[in-house]
Amino acid sequence: MKSLHIRNIPETTIERLKRRALRHHRSLQGELQYLLEEAAKQTAVDDASEFSLHTVKTQGAQNWSREGIYED
Repeated sequence: MKSLHIRNIPETTIERLKRRALRHHRSLQGELQYLLEEAAKQTAVDDASEFSLHTVKTQGAQNWSREGIYED
């Protein structure tokens, strides 16, 4: 498994993260892993949402040929 090293974290941020970890019954490392995994999952969801399909109801006969779609 890979590891990360993050420098120059303000002491107040570390203390807040420690308190958060305590509330969730996790170690600081466990809390940080959880936060990073959740952020990575959200990024995957955000990436997937860029490519959404929408269905549109149409009436009558449709010309689904290339020429009909691109009018060439």
